[in-house]
Amino acid sequence: MISEKIRRLRSIFIKFGIDGYVIPKNDEFFSEYSQKDRLKTISNFSGSAGIAIILKKKNYLFVDGRYTIQAQLESGKQFKIISLDKIINCSLFKNLVIGLDPNLFTSEQIKRFFSKFNKIKDIKLNLIDSIHNNYQLQSRPFFSLDKDIVGEGYLIKIKKIINLIKKLKSNYLFVSAPENVAWLLNIRGYDNPNSPIPNCRLLISSKNEIFLITERNKAKNLIKEKKIKKTNLINPKNFSLFLNKLNKGRIIVDSKSCSLFYENILKKRFSISHKQDPIYSMKSLKNKFEIKNMINSHILDGIALTKFLYWMKKINKKRINEFQAQTKLENFRKKNKSYLFPSFNTIAGSGKNGAIVHYKANKLKSKEIKKDDIFLCDSGGQYKYGTTDVTRTICFTKPKNYVKDIFTKVLKGHIAVVTANLKKYSNGKLLDKLARKHLLRSGLDYQHGTGHGVGFFLNVHEGPQSISKYNQIRFREGMVLSNEPGFYKKGLFGIRIENLIYIKKSNNRLFFENLTFAPIDKELINFKKLQKKEKDYLFKYHLEVYSKLSSFLSKNERKWLASFI
Repeated sequence: MISEKIRRLRSIFIKFGIDGYVIPKNDEFFSEYSQKDRLKTISNFSGSAGIAIILKKKNYLFVDGRYTIQAQLESGKQFKIISLDKIINCSLFKNLVIGLDPNLFTSEQIKRFFSKFNKIKDIKLNLIDSIHNNYQLQSRPFFSLDKDIVGEGYLIKIKKIINLIKKLKSNYLFVSAPENVAWLLNIRGYDNPNSPIPNCRLLISSKNEIFLITERNKAKNLIKEKKIKKTNLINPKNFSLFLNKLNKGRIIVDSKSCSLFYENILKKRFSISHKQDPIYSMKSLKNKFEIKNMINSHILDGIALTKFLYWMKKINKKRINEFQAQTKLENFRKKNKSYLFPSFNTIAGSGKNGAIVHYKANKLKSKEIKKDDIFLCDSGGQYKYGTTDVTRTICFTKPKNYVKDIFTKVLKGHIAVVTANLKKYSNGKLLDKLARKHLLRSGLDYQHGTGHGVGFFLNVHEGPQSISKYNQIRFREGMVLSNEPGFYKKGLFGIRIENLIYIKKSNNRLFFENLTFAPIDKELINFKKLQKKEKDYLFKYHLEVYSKLSSFLSKNERKWLASFI
């Protein structure tokens, strides 16, 4: 049965002269988490990545390996679920006129995905908004972070960027990614549900001028602080007219975060140079102030998570469901005044739901957690000041031997990553192979990357670095990554062990240090399968967990935590 929203969308195809319409997950700022989830509106799919294509008689939903099961459950009756990599030069349909919103795609995406076999038509009116536009949008002013929090003043950062613009023989840089504007100006905002991102864009001139592109009410604090002049504040509606006042020249545009809409405006005035925004790389290298704040945030987070794990395993005797469990964890986090909100929607999957990599329980539909279930909980928080992300998998009764063996293989991969020789394993592609080694020997694997970059009080997922099969960005001091190998048995259980780690330098040697401190369930470990160096690592890790957290725990919590050493 076709949903009413799909029927309404198809009914306006004739008006716009199209045979189909494309709906991505992202909004016009390419946000990781958006207040406008148009993909969920039309498909009911709630995952963090995907693209839907509605044709006159067929619907396709493209998702990656993390979301295959979830997409089938949430959207399978309405859509044919296709692997996301199949969207490149998509040949499932040919010789059609496909409509899309040019604000939501880059020119590179359109060329790679749709242009080979079909004609693309830009429609500036978003057709999902035309049939459904009751999103709850925030419109609060941006705020600044002090230098003692971020470690470097915004004027120094801007000077570095201007020098780079000149070095690249350009006249302007268009900063299209809001998180990069946030880093450069040392500002944050309230425009996204899980990240303190200020939705705005920035134009930087080699002649030492910056122009902030946003609504006046959002920038009023920055004007008051004299961070932005009133004359250098540009309303997005007036952007095209404003450009006519600037001298022509060469402008650097990031092809992965600049929409076709903005690129079309810019190329009328400037010669475009497609290069990666240099702020991505600069932002990925956290300074000592940022690392210090992240360490402090992770200690606060570790206290909350450890109290939660103790409560789940030793205190709670009532039957609870997944939603109640994640609410309990949230309440432990809320006890600290520095905690603001979750850094992403908590994944609390019990038993078979743990096998759904990005599962989300809700109040109305949530599985009861049973004693013989394996329980996977992936959660994180935004703190003043730092972003956390941690996964723990726990059991409540003696697990089956084959489950312990798989958990131990995942743990061996986790330990292999954090103890790796970064001179030999110098990028994510090399390290990803090491993380999977013990699983692959048994014919097992997982359909997601081993780790992602993490922002400083920004997005929980941040590039350019990651630990994945394709990432060849060289590891550098100050980078923060997740370390999260896993395994998922459809219909039975999921296992993932995740810590955040950062790259430290000492005696000219790079190595990983843990940011996350919380116990790893020893009842799921087959210690006979661990080598001495792996046992030594676990001992030292739990000793450090105890030393950092014990003074904040009750007597019984301390006693329980001491049993991991």
